[in-house]
Amino acid sequence: MNDAAGWLAQHGIREVECLVPDMNGYLRGKVLPVDKFLKAVDGAQLYMPTSVLLVCADGRYSGSLDQAFAFGDPDMQIVLDLDSLCLSSGSQPRRALVIADACYPADRLWSALPRTLLKSVLSLYAEKGWRAVVAPELEFYLTAPNPDPRDPLVAPTSAAGRQERSQNPYDMEALAAFGPVTRRIYEHCAIAGVDVDTLSHETGSAQIEVNLLHGDPLRLADQVVMFKRIARDAALTQGMHATFMAKPTDAQPGSAMHLHVSLTDAAGDNLFADADGIDTPMFRHFMGGLQKYIPEALPLFAPSVNSYRRIRPNHSAPANVEWSHDNRSCGLRVPNAGRDARRVENRLPGADANPYLAIAATLLCGYLGVEERLERSPEALGNVYLAPSTLPRSMLHGLERLAACGPMRNLLGEDFMTIFLRVKDRELDAFDTVVTAWEREHLLLKA
Repeated sequence: MNDAAGWLAQHGIREVECLVPDMNGYLRGKVLPVDKFLKAVDGAQLYMPTSVLLVCADGRYSGSLDQAFAFGDPDMQIVLDLDSLCLSSGSQPRRALVIADACYPADRLWSALPRTLLKSVLSLYAEKGWRAVVAPELEFYLTAPNPDPRDPLVAPTSAAGRQERSQNPYDMEALAAFGPVTRRIYEHCAIAGVDVDTLSHETGSAQIEVNLLHGDPLRLADQVVMFKRIARDAALTQGMHATFMAKPTDAQPGSAMHLHVSLTDAAGDNLFADADGIDTPMFRHFMGGLQKYIPEALPLFAPSVNSYRRIRPNHSAPANVEWSHDNRSCGLRVPNAGRDARRVENRLPGADANPYLAIAATLLCGYLGVEERLERSPEALGNVYLAPSTLPRSMLHGLERLAACGPMRNLLGEDFMTIFLRVKDRELDAFDTVVTAWEREHLLLKA
């Protein structure tokens, strides 16, 4: 943005939210008066403690790297990405937001951070003359307020005055019953520049899916984190919650973040199909890389213990890395499309995945496949939910496989791996201390 001051004045902006996505994709940051923000635009330095981005999902610090680093808690310098500056779409008037990166040390972007990692992956692609194009599909549930997290979630009361108790996939009347929420989502996405393509009612009770328009991976990752914020705010205005948990309720389908990915050359020609519309060797190798390395990198697509409750056969989520044309029981689907739109849909990431990491990991798996000239398996046919799964069944197993995968570890970098594994180990340890309702139900009076 060449004239940030003029743009802020035009919109009457008084405050700017400076946001840095952390390891889980949660937005950390601070609110700046517009004068201080403009000083930062002109070169004044902004700082935040490094510990802010090393926080676990439960709010505890992970104590990453080493004790001196953890307890010294040095500052990182914040670098504003003015291309992301937009109007805030929440309930705060006269406020804008900007997404930022962080430098640590001060002379370079901190390679451990998810947004920086995605940038480095895109640079790796640029060196090859490739341009990645992505389109996320994001599912979420609307629920009644859940003030006590020990209580199960229940569907909200819609504008029709009823709770959904049955499945209503693509039902327009069911979608219309949540019109006050979805209209606000559309309005606020337009304000924030989030490019919503379509919105529909998914299979689960009060489950919604939004498709974002395809484009640059970094911009789309930014839009995903902004969309989540918009959806939560829109739901709250109607007395509801919006949740992007992968598996929020026992009996309902999980929520995914499907990623459609294609590659083009500098001229914009699709690299996955030749002039006759036939899959190129590059497409086969890219898919072979996804098949080999997604099981090794699953924590980047399934970041919590809850994520693994979704990835189970016959739970409307594939538990495999088979591929096929237009078969949603496969983890890797090739949609029916012409040459220019030839792409692969990675159906394994959950809605809870950090979009920067899920997109970066998809591109890295495919990159390794092209570099190693891996061949994809024969096309899977029929009900592939029945296929044997090569995916980790638990968060612990997933973290162990990621830590042991040399090619993926080399591309992700030791800074990232050290911090990511430390954060996830702490989250897993915290979960393992919790006694669940299932244990009390079945063991309390019988064991």
